[in-house]
Amino acid sequence: MWFYLMKVFYLFWRNMRIVILSRNPALYSTQSIYLAARRRGHDVRVIDHMRCDIIIERKALAIDYENERLQDIDAIIPRIGASATSYGAAVIRQFELMGVFSVLDSEALLKSRDKRTCMQILVANGIPVPGSVVTNNIFQLENSIRKVGPAPVVIKLLNSTQGLGVVLAETDSSAESVMESFIRLKQKVILQEFIREAEGKDLRIFIVDGQIVASMERAAREGEFRSNLHRGATARKVFLRKAEEQAALRAVKVLGLRVAGVDILRSKNGPLVLEVNASPGLEGIEGTTRVDVATKIIQYVERNARGKWSGS
Repeated sequence: MWFYLMKVFYLFWRNMRIVILSRNPALYSTQSIYLAARRRGHDVRVIDHMRCDIIIERKALAIDYENERLQDIDAIIPRIGASATSYGAAVIRQFELMGVFSVLDSEALLKSRDKRTCMQILVANGIPVPGSVVTNNIFQLENSIRKVGPAPVVIKLLNSTQGLGVVLAETDSSAESVMESFIRLKQKVILQEFIREAEGKDLRIFIVDGQIVASMERAAREGEFRSNLHRGATARKVFLRKAEEQAALRAVKVLGLRVAGVDILRSKNGPLVLEVNASPGLEGIEGTTRVDVATKIIQYVERNARGKWSGS
């Protein structure tokens, strides 16, 4: 009896073997999560998902990393950049099918990363977003602009990140010119209404396991409308209104995300979900709010991965 109890105790409390999927181990977010896992006594390593081989044998699945077979992994924490979405999702899916717990679901990554798909799902579930038009019809640009305008209007590439590929067109004619250029270059774009009353500000709300753990308000620098910190925006800790909390939590839920950053605009008609980020950066939110978000992510992994151990 005592032997059995000691075995269960060991299985529950032993260190986990965690893999962080990241292309750059030196990035702040990767380092923050790595150090949080180490502080809690776990065996953690960072591997580049783009250098993983997906092994599909006749009756088994496996993952090789630089000719090393990855085995006995308890959990993965994916940090997948926009340029590696497709292959990153495939690697996550392989781990999932092998029974490894993942902080980020492969299908949720694909749904949230594609801005068009993300907005479709949000609005279908009653979550408001800025008025938008997706078009590939170069002969109907004037009508498309009118549906979200009048100018100024925002033009976004579907795969834009950190404010790159996002343009504010001040006039209808400039919007038409930019849209035509993007379409002729075979770029997928979204035409979106400009929320003037937001005054270049948005909210970043960080959610872990269905709970809001930190939030901040970002303000664009003078002469800029994009509130990305990478573009010189400033940030401050902010208290959320009930409707903003509800919108963020519902957005994450309908997309199937467990750890996410939700960007919200304050409009005269209430909160509008601008974007849902499946691999949100930690530097800005941790630095602004002084909340140890990385440790909260590790604690979430512990609650979910350890349930499998006790039954082994």
